[in-house]
Amino acid sequence: MTAIIALAGLSLIGIANNADRRVLSGWRGPMGTEALVADAAPANALVGVAQPQGRGLDAALVPSGNPLRAANTVITQGYGVGTHAPASVWGAIDLALDGNGDGKADPEGTWNQPVYATHAGRVTLTRDSWPGGNHIWVTNDQYRTGYAHLAGFAVSDGQWVNPGDLIGYIGSTGMSSGPHLDYQVWVWRDGRWVNQNPLDYFEYKRDNE
Repeated sequence: MTAIIALAGLSLIGIANNADRRVLSGWRGPMGTEALVADAAPANALVGVAQPQGRGLDAALVPSGNPLRAANTVITQGYGVGTHAPASVWGAIDLALDGNGDGKADPEGTWNQPVYATHAGRVTLTRDSWPGGNHIWVTNDQYRTGYAHLAGFAVSDGQWVNPGDLIGYIGSTGMSSGPHLDYQVWVWRDGRWVNQNPLDYFEYKRDNE
């Protein structure tokens, strides 16, 4: 990751002015990307609103909301940049927590924090993968979401989960230089999985707005 990625060009939905924008992390992320081989929310929590995806699809099957379910979530790397490029292969966002209230992500406030499923699906666990470390896929017929660099799992391989179920804990396993969650969204389209911008499936918005 680059140090403090600017939000220019990344318009987060539901923020009225610059003063409300989340601040990006100051710590650096994975280096040496050339080695990659392609292959109960608290008050003021971030609220996810899924974009319309067609008729007849159960809303529980569509990714929606923030997988950290915390108001102090910050983005430490944006979609399709840095180690997330090209987006068609590595598209994701990196999420961490601001544990001390300074508006920036910090490791102490991020380690071992809970991660929740953003939609219903079947769990596939991979331990010690590269580059994702301890990794979870949650998959149904239309969508799958990826949760990488986990410290540990709270679910079993093959288990069915629903939106909001606890699935794991933030860590720094795999190709990662600091604790964070690498979060991906994919949609099944024309016979293949197509990467999506996770920000299209949730918005930064305070409950009391």
